[in-house]
Amino acid sequence: MTANTNFLIHELSANALVFERLFEVHEAKQALWKPDKDKWCLLEIVCHLVDEEVLDFRTRVKTSLYPDQYDFVPIDPVGWVTSRNYIEQDYQERTQTWLNERQQSIAWLRSLDSPDWKSCLAHPELGEMSAWQFLENWVAHDYIHLRQIIRTKRAYLNHLAQEDLSYAGKW
Repeated sequence: MTANTNFLIHELSANALVFERLFEVHEAKQALWKPDKDKWCLLEIVCHLVDEEVLDFRTRVKTSLYPDQYDFVPIDPVGWVTSRNYIEQDYQERTQTWLNERQQSIAWLRSLDSPDWKSCLAHPELGEMSAWQFLENWVAHDYIHLRQIIRTKRAYLNHLAQEDLSYAGKW
């Protein structure tokens, strides 16, 4: 594996530890609280991450590395929030499922023997995309949702706060 590959796999692994801590909630209602009606709660975020881990990023990397073995399967991440009834899922179970799936992803990525990262799949909307592009975007996707979780937790704190939080710094 190249240094860049090791970096990306390391980031996915390190991010799992950050997610694990950020997924911790003091009380169950925190997992269901939404900063706004059109925003996701922590439960919806973790359900999304499970589906993205299994059905999007790991599958897209696999499909692009082995295009003769796997077919492109469309996904609907936004639609899944309602069609898969995320809000009715068990928060702790979904959190543990995501952590387990991330471990499987890391183990699979580390097991690859000289993958052709330039190998591509034809994405119906985005055109040719390489396995490398999907791997880099996997890490970027983590960062987006780490930021989202932190924003949600900050908004929850603000919701509960009895005092002005401006002393903490500009948000």
